[in-house]
Amino acid sequence: MILKDKLLQAPVLGRLIRHRFFKFGTIGFSGTIVNLVVLYLNQEILLRNINPVETRLNLSLAGAIFLATVNNFLWNRLWTWRDRRGKTKHGFFVQMGQYFLASWLAILIQFGLTKLFVQFINYLIANIVAIIIAAVFTYIFNDIWTFSVTSQ
Repeated sequence: MILKDKLLQAPVLGRLIRHRFFKFGTIGFSGTIVNLVVLYLNQEILLRNINPVETRLNLSLAGAIFLATVNNFLWNRLWTWRDRRGKTKHGFFVQMGQYFLASWLAILIQFGLTKLFVQFINYLIANIVAIIIAAVFTYIFNDIWTFSVTSQ
């Protein structure tokens, strides 16, 4: 049995991990909706006159990723890691900075993979696949760094 399975079966720890993953996933889903809506609106309406098409996609992705990241930070702070409120090392603005820094790698992965995948599949589907891959990195970084608890 691998360590993850053992942790998930532990009575208290397993419940906390599963519960936090559910919250994180729910917020990630809402961020995905924000991302896709902003990406679509930018591509098809707001930035549709920008050429070349590659420049439009770059601007559309940047706006979509930024707004989805703000959405996810606020909801994760308020809900996913709520139990750590008042116990974390830093306040709101430092956490937000950490969240953005920790998410930067995931953002770069999402951006790069979307650009790669868009050569083979529709840009919205490419973006969904890239978001899923990048989400793993985002959770790990933010759990162990942004929302870490101070040592007592």
